[in-house]
Amino acid sequence: MNKIVQAMMALCMAGALVACSTTKKSQQQEEKAVSIAFDADSAYALCAAQCDFGPRVMNSEAHERCCEWITRKFEQYGYSVEHQQADLKGYDGTVLRSTNIIARSPKSSGSRIFISAHWDSRPWADNDPVEANRHQPVMAANDGASGVAVMLELARLLQQNDSAAMAVDFICFDAEDWGAPQWSDTSDADSWALGSQYWAENYKGKEYQYAILLDMVGGQGARFYQEGYSLQHARKIVDRIWSAASAAGYGSTFPAQSGGYVTDDHVPVNEEAHIPCVDIINHYPDCEQSSFGPTWHTVSDDMQHIDKNTLQAVGQTLVQLIFTAAD
Repeated sequence: MNKIVQAMMALCMAGALVACSTTKKSQQQEEKAVSIAFDADSAYALCAAQCDFGPRVMNSEAHERCCEWITRKFEQYGYSVEHQQADLKGYDGTVLRSTNIIARSPKSSGSRIFISAHWDSRPWADNDPVEANRHQPVMAANDGASGVAVMLELARLLQQNDSAAMAVDFICFDAEDWGAPQWSDTSDADSWALGSQYWAENYKGKEYQYAILLDMVGGQGARFYQEGYSLQHARKIVDRIWSAASAAGYGSTFPAQSGGYVTDDHVPVNEEAHIPCVDIINHYPDCEQSSFGPTWHTVSDDMQHIDKNTLQAVGQTLVQLIFTAAD
């Protein structure tokens, strides 16, 4: 995935956001933590189950088998599932057999949102520190599987607890990570997030109040800063999510500071589908290898580097958000 971080803008926005967060402090303190608990052990197992298929690279057998597995899991949790299939063209002209997996909640009353993540794997570990590894596929335990795992565990909780004030759909976007590798002469930002671009171009509805994107939500020591496009298009939802994190006890994992602008699946959702969408994405400001962490687009993005504490922080924050109004 192409993550364009504009560091200078991030620094400029940080001071204002910190000041803004101070004014919200009393409101956050008053919000009560919900009693429903996110199960990080379950999310970890769901993440591992995806990795058991191997890298879920576009047009591979592992990709197709994992698609079937994700579909069955959502159906097991009471969701109806639609496959939005399309042949999309990669940066190099490769035809990618893409499937967006859309899981629709059986709940019909109240407002409706969707939570999303990409489920495909990067074909090349082009940011690996070892040159010999850079043409190897990425297992994508964090950069792909972690977001889907959190969504599946949320779907399970929503089936068991019908007190949510909103209906929550889930979308697994495909073909996110076929963007041009570092050795390519192509640097087109549109070569990334192909599945979400296709979904947004074909979305004609008006039912979603807002949306949330999960990207790399299981990494060791991860923190989740406020992403620039999310603040630009969905500031009120950013405030709700970060307030929920504080109420759930994870304010330190969700600092109220800018992490810069990131090109990701939420961009076409915001700009083409016109649905306010927030990207919850890890940011490592002090990591020399990448601001997306040491395993980003490397062969080390595996289950050994997935942290249940990170899954718990993100999952419980979303539980807090979804169930607050009814708890």
